[in-house]
Amino acid sequence: MSAFGGALLTTYGVWRGGLAGWGLAAFGGGLVYRGATGQCHLYKAFDINTADEPGPATAVRAKSGVRVEHVATINKPAAELFRFWRNFENLPRVMKYLKAVTSTGPRSHWVAEGPLGYRVEWDAEIVNEKSDELIAWRSIEGSDIDTAGSVRFTAAPAGRGTEVRVNLKYDPPAGKVGAALSKLFGADPDTQVREDLRRFKQLMEAGEVASVEGQPSCRH
Repeated sequence: MSAFGGALLTTYGVWRGGLAGWGLAAFGGGLVYRGATGQCHLYKAFDINTADEPGPATAVRAKSGVRVEHVATINKPAAELFRFWRNFENLPRVMKYLKAVTSTGPRSHWVAEGPLGYRVEWDAEIVNEKSDELIAWRSIEGSDIDTAGSVRFTAAPAGRGTEVRVNLKYDPPAGKVGAALSKLFGADPDTQVREDLRRFKQLMEAGEVASVEGQPSCRH
């Protein structure tokens, strides 16, 4: 629409001539540029992001808040890893803070619990999916928290399995829910996501997640 409207304005401006005409032509040229590149200098100047609907290459919406990204190489085919992750009910097996996920078509209900019994629930929807390659989801508008995530599955070099890249983003809200969410993810969400991927790798390669709970520590 920007490119089409800009082309009309540019043509009309050149045809009209004069100061006003050239002004219209310049404005039309700006619209053509925006349509061709997807970039708007005005929005950029005011830090406005209108890309709420992710395209095929989009993972997580980039607004404010906390965003972490980690990648792990897992010695399993992408299709097998995709099937496990696409069944969101499986995720509590590798993400310790998740208690339950219930899926209904493209939507799902997530229940998470952090230290001291802090509990957070939200509804999410799939916004982008490519079989055996990509799953992207985000919380539904009106949810108590704003969160989004994606996971990509790409072939690892030299046939070493699959690279699994996880993006997770959340905007902690104010009030009690915000405090609960902060405690849920802890002071270091980067470590949390890295540990989630480690458990996912162990489960998919070894069939179980290694645990040291109940074992004596060897640290001095």
